[in-house]
Amino acid sequence: MELKWTSKALSDLVRLYEFLAPVNKHAAARTVQVLTAAPSGLLANPRIGERLDEFDPREVRRILVGHYELRYEIQESTIYVLRLWHTREDR
Repeated sequence: MELKWTSKALSDLVRLYEFLAPVNKHAAARTVQVLTAAPSGLLANPRIGERLDEFDPREVRRILVGHYELRYEIQESTIYVLRLWHTREDR
């Protein structure tokens, strides 16, 4: 399996960092580190996340990383990180 980040997911990381940094830069950096490391665990167990049926026939799933939701899609031998956000955000 291979792991790839979409441009929207990378933009989400930047947005989250920019939101948190004015309050606590260290916490913002730590949050981004945790969120970028989390999907690597999917390489060994890609279907561990909850499947989101509203995206059928695509295989879109989600995992929770602390208070953040990370959505990803499995296509053949590639896992695409699609989006991520804080669970308190209105999505």
